[in-house]
Amino acid sequence: MKILFWGTPAYAVPSLEALVAAGHQLVGVVSQPDRRRGRGKALLPSAVKARALELGIPVFTPERIRREPHTQAALAALAADLSVVVAFGQLLPPQVLAQPPLGCWNGHGSLLPRWRGAAPIQWSLIAGDRETGVGIMAMEAGLDTGPVLLERTIPIGELENAAQLGERLAHLTAELLVEALPRIAAAGTGPEAERLARLGVRPQPQQGMTYARLLNKDDYAIDWRQSALAIHRRVMGLYPGAHTDWQGQRLKLLATEPLVPQLGARAAEPGTVLTCGADQGLVVATADRPLLIRQAQLAGKGPCAGQALLQQLGARVGDQLPIGSGAGCAEPPASDLR
Repeated sequence: MKILFWGTPAYAVPSLEALVAAGHQLVGVVSQPDRRRGRGKALLPSAVKARALELGIPVFTPERIRREPHTQAALAALAADLSVVVAFGQLLPPQVLAQPPLGCWNGHGSLLPRWRGAAPIQWSLIAGDRETGVGIMAMEAGLDTGPVLLERTIPIGELENAAQLGERLAHLTAELLVEALPRIAAAGTGPEAERLARLGVRPQPQQGMTYARLLNKDDYAIDWRQSALAIHRRVMGLYPGAHTDWQGQRLKLLATEPLVPQLGARAAEPGTVLTCGADQGLVVATADRPLLIRQAQLAGKGPCAGQALLQQLGARVGDQLPIGSGAGCAEPPASDLR
């Protein structure tokens, strides 16, 4: 089949590669424009654009596809049989959705309708979901509202972080797309309602719908007035970006673990360093029970753990971490997947 692929981050690269390996003709790739990244703020292409160029596939980088009729016309001229979208980062307008005769299909990293939106992996971890998955969805004008053709569920590990979970879901997305495309082709062209009926897609229920909003900088700041479990889930979900302050420097928290409080231990102000264990790391007071910081990274330094972390920080029992403002750290919606 002739496929137009839409994607931007590294998460989408396995899907792009899988479609090529499966023998499909990639007539074009659409990705977000080059952005300035890193300390030097160099202008760099997205992971998908870089890989597409290596594969010799034409790349389009619209700033806003909704507002660029010339780009829409150029994409229509490619005469793709269908579009595949994986973490592109922009909503496709109705005129673009209507272009390919076999429709536009999205590989989404959640069990829809839970976690529609931009950051489903992060929010599933922050919420403490016990499972997640991938859905192959027929796209429509709404945000991740289309009916689902294929879905696969996987468990979330108790100590799994966003990078690890994202890697698994990225490859699962690629696998399901390769499985779905022959079915889509076999259903043939024609009016959308008839095509989807032949495919036997599952409409999304409204019950259980949650929204995975874009993350902002306040989400990454740890508020020690939250519970140990809530903080731990935030560290895992926002890996490797959740942070606190240490003597005026940013300290990224990379691995944590809620602990059972010692019998008879006195309550301490949230953010207080309770113990400094050479074989483990820092133990810090939270709203309810202690939280062990197993691995962290001080600004300008490499990640470290245990004794190396304690020596780098010069930490002592009684040291106080800033409690946090609480801005942007509201608890996520209750989950029936916990």
